[in-house]
Formats: sequence, C-alpha cells, structure tokens
Amino acid sequence: MSASGNAYEQALRKVIPAVLIYARLGERVLMIHRNDPGRASTDFHSGKWNGLGGKLEADESPLECARREFFEEAGLQLPLEDFKPLGVIQFPLFKPKKNEDWVVFLFSVELKNLDPPFKNNPWKNSDEGELSWIPYKEVLSLNLWEGDALFLPDVLARRSVMGSIWYDKGRVARHWIQPLSG
Repeated sequence: MSASGNAYEQALRKVIPAVLIYARLGERVLMIHRNDPGRASTDFHSGKWNGLGGKLEADESPLECARREFFEEAGLQLPLEDFKPLGVIQFPLFKPKKNEDWVVFLFSVELKNLDPPFKNNPWKNSDEGELSWIPYKEVLSLNLWEGDALFLPDVLARRSVMGSIWYDKGRVARHWIQPLSG
C-alpha cells in the first residue's frame, strides 16, 4: 500500500504502546480489579480484571514502563532484571472511538522471598482498583477482557506468545495467537 493510503502515516489511526505485568507468587498471580467507583464512568476497563500495567511514557522502553507501572500500581520497586518478557499482543482498534490500536508488551515477574498474606494484600491498592492474589486455576473465571483468555494460559505457563486480537463491540471478532518457541 502506498504511503498516501496508510492510515497510520495519515494520522487517521494511532498506536498506543502499553505493558501488562503478571506477577507470580507460588501458584497465584497478582491481578487488579478495575472497580474504583470514582472512575467507573471514565475507565475503559471498568469492571474488568487485568494484569497490572499501563501506557508507555515518551522515551521509555517497555521494560522501564513495566517497572514503573508495577511500582505505581503495587507499590513494590523491583530490579529491571526481575521482569521477564513474554511476548507482544496487538489489539487493532481496541478503542475505536479514538482510532487507537494498542500494542501490549507482556511481562512476568516472579516474586520470591515474600511472605504473602493472601487474605490481606501486603501492598497498597491502586487508585485504579483493588489488587488481589488469584490462584492460577481461577483466573479464567474472572471478568476478563474476552481476548485475555486466549493468551493467559500461555502467560501463566511461562510460554511466550505473539498475536493480534480484534474486538467488535467489546467482543472478540477474530484472533491470531502464536506461541513462540523458546
């Protein structure tokens, strides 16, 4: 396709780079329930469960963003080398009203040497919602984005993935998920 026909070069669509971090401790993963009542009307993810994460800042690598977002949302500062990349998922027109495609870099972090009080979160809750340690076997029963169920089994099994998930009216219209050999 010529440059004149490219929606990105014409600024008709934009790409939002972001990260998702799945912190693991034993057989549990740290998830955020986007349930802050003060943000319900403005939070695109309101009511959903998700890994921790967010959008990259200018001049920030996905790795640096993962570390910053984990600190902002969980209150725990970890060394960069603790974050392990697990792949990339593209969400074309994830926010169609804004003409936004999202490209999400996936990370896992193993939390060791912590004594987890699973009933009482040891860290602050994020201003975006409530943090909870969820047993792996229960993750897919949460109110996730429908497409998350397509890559989370690989992520929880520490398998890297790459893919695209297209939504239409909040439902997965089509997808391509490819596990990466390690």
